[in-house]
Amino acid sequence: MPANAAALTAAERHLGRSLPSELTGLLLETNGIVGHHGVDAVWPLEQIVEQNLQFWSDDSFADLYMPFDALFFFGDNGGGDQFAFVQTPPRPDVFVWEHEDDSRRWVAGSLLDYLNRSLGRADDGWYR
Repeated sequence: MPANAAALTAAERHLGRSLPSELTGLLLETNGIVGHHGVDAVWPLEQIVEQNLQFWSDDSFADLYMPFDALFFFGDNGGGDQFAFVQTPPRPDVFVWEHEDDSRRWVAGSLLDYLNRSLGRADDGWYR
C-alpha cells in the first residue's frame, strides 16, 4: 500500500528535514520496492525514518565512521551497504555507503537511474 501525504508530512516533521522529491513521488506510488533476493531496494517509509534517525544520532557510529548528517538513506543491498542521497549540498545523485570501509561512492545519477541499475541485474554487487 502506498504511503499517503499525511504520513510523508509526519515523517518529514519527525526527521526534521524534507524527503528528496523523487523519493516522495515513489513512496506515493508504492511504499518501498523489494528487489532481487528479497533485498529492499527502497525501504518503506517507516524504515526510512527509523534508519536515518539511527544513522544521524547513534553515538557509537561517531566513533567508527565519518558523519552521516549529509546523507539521506533509503535502501540497502542486503549485506550491510546502504544507498543514500546527498542532501548537503542537495543533489539527485545516489551514493552507496560501504560499511566495511566507510567509503561513500557515486552509483547513480537519480533514483530512477538507481532503480534501473539495481533492479536490472540480479547481481547484489551491481554497484561495485
